[in-house]
Amino acid sequence: MDTETLTLFLDVMRVRNFSRVADARGMAPSSISRAITALEQELGVRLFQRTTRRLEPTEAGRLYFERVAPLVAEFQSAAQMARDLVEEPRGTLRLTASTVHGQMYVVPLVTELAAQYPALSIDVLLTDAWVDLVEERVDIAVRLGSLQDSSCIARRVADMRFHVCASPAWVAAHDRVEAPQQLAQHDCLLFPRPGYDLNWLFRDAHGRVSEVPIHGRYLMTNSQAIKQCALAGMGIALLPDWLVDAELADGQLLRLLPEYEATATDFDSAVWLVYPSRDYLPLKTRLALDLLGKRLGERPATFVAGR
Repeated sequence: MDTETLTLFLDVMRVRNFSRVADARGMAPSSISRAITALEQELGVRLFQRTTRRLEPTEAGRLYFERVAPLVAEFQSAAQMARDLVEEPRGTLRLTASTVHGQMYVVPLVTELAAQYPALSIDVLLTDAWVDLVEERVDIAVRLGSLQDSSCIARRVADMRFHVCASPAWVAAHDRVEAPQQLAQHDCLLFPRPGYDLNWLFRDAHGRVSEVPIHGRYLMTNSQAIKQCALAGMGIALLPDWLVDAELADGQLLRLLPEYEATATDFDSAVWLVYPSRDYLPLKTRLALDLLGKRLGERPATFVAGR
């Protein structure tokens, strides 16, 4: 029995699916199944009940998992500490980020990491879906907005502000928007956010918050697409500063209602680096956190429970 087989078992226990573990590891599902079967034969107990639809751990499987998981974590930590003594990061670094922000800001930093640390392999998962960092074996997530409590650690690296904006052509063709409530009279570009209504929130200089229901003919699930439609004069958009600062600076987009803070979720939005909580942080993760933090505009580090 080796730690690789035990790690396979732990992964299967966490996701309860051979195919998902195989996809994450670049292996065939049959190879995962054979490894688990061999482990069961070695132990002389059945660890999983298998059906065509479900994979459920037995009582023996649950007990074995509870005892083995911390031991494997200790072995892996000890091995990582020994490797880190050479002061050159090795192994695979797994990163995840949202699709648009990741393409614009994270991928360029991956090329910098690759140039600095040639012995390091890097996996990048760009997705707008929520990713379980432990289940997917992700080292660092770059996340946007506000965070929910979890067992992960998060470092706030930059504030994030939203701007209500439209193209010069749209502004020239429509009545001036002087108050948030007037947005209800115009076509807005809609971006659905899970758990939130299609309303925008505004806060004035006195801290008073108003909620405005918005309407529009165009709905898109990608912020880059929203920006393209705003540039084409199709309506009013609410977009983050990191996406539209350049267009606002060169006049391709004009900011509406600049005396108000605006958001579709909450006002305390930020760019975060999130990573699983662990006793020992590998060298590869520490170096990547440092680089990402500096390049993404890190201010004095703030640590909180993060999603």
